[in-house]
Amino acid sequence: MAVPEPSARTLPVRLRPGDDLRRALESVVAAEGGTAAFVLSAVGSLRPAEIRMAGAHGALRIDSDTELLTLSGSIAAGGSHLHMSVSDGQGRVLGGHACYGCIVRTTAEVLLVLLPQWHFSREPDPSTGWAELVVRRIPDA
Repeated sequence: MAVPEPSARTLPVRLRPGDDLRRALESVVAAEGGTAAFVLSAVGSLRPAEIRMAGAHGALRIDSDTELLTLSGSIAAGGSHLHMSVSDGQGRVLGGHACYGCIVRTTAEVLLVLLPQWHFSREPDPSTGWAELVVRRIPDA
């Protein structure tokens, strides 16, 4: 009896000091041959953190030590869409889009889920003005 391929595969990842959080996760997914993944869980620390708030076109840079409290979103062949929340040394929390330039300070412990039966891409959406997620099932995967 044939055993069916799993529809999802978990991948625990530890990022090291100096890694760019977003770029490193995109590289991990690409190295695994994935074109569709999402972040299930993440904790760690960053310095600096780069966060883009809703409706803004530029990022807010936080140059102090921050704790990575949450990270969620999708990672596609053409880029990722990640949201995060971080806290500063006084426990104040900020959240928004995780931009390139979020540098791991001590560690980032991330649990990814790879979806081998799916292909994610990002394509311009005239209704939003942004490159939005397009989901396609891979035939016979």
